[in-house]
Amino acid sequence: MFDFLRKNKNKEEKVKEFDLFAMVDGELVSIEEVEDPVFAQRMMGDGFAFKPTNGEVQSPCQAEILNVFPTKHAIALKNSGVEILLHFGIDTVALEGAPFEVQVQEGDQVSPNTDLAKIDLSAIKEAGKDDIMIVILTNGNETVEEMIIDQYGPVKRGDKIGSIRVK
Repeated sequence: MFDFLRKNKNKEEKVKEFDLFAMVDGELVSIEEVEDPVFAQRMMGDGFAFKPTNGEVQSPCQAEILNVFPTKHAIALKNSGVEILLHFGIDTVALEGAPFEVQVQEGDQVSPNTDLAKIDLSAIKEAGKDDIMIVILTNGNETVEEMIIDQYGPVKRGDKIGSIRVK
């Protein structure tokens, strides 16, 4: 009789806006500064990146873990319908997971202070790969009204860096 008072547990609760946080210590840079045309030219979607100073990675927002790639070089998240890909380095899939220690699994609910991964940045560099950490809104055209980055430059993990306004 009072079904209208119950929330549908299978339906994701949508918010109008959510905050973004620095997922690593380092420098927050524009997506155009990523030295890979697939990311820099937004072929996978809009986003931003971090030049990390350490490999301790936290979630950039409140979200659900959708996927941890088998090679551990990427994690997919979702908040209010917005799908977010965290990509750890350039061409790091070839490292077959060696420098990555992932601390979450599919279905986990995470917040900006949740540890997602520990990454051996020196191992990435020793392998001749770029250690840049990339955040891509893979379905942003359909779900994002506006992404606001407050300021680029030096950041500490957990600093508020901007927000996403959802359609």
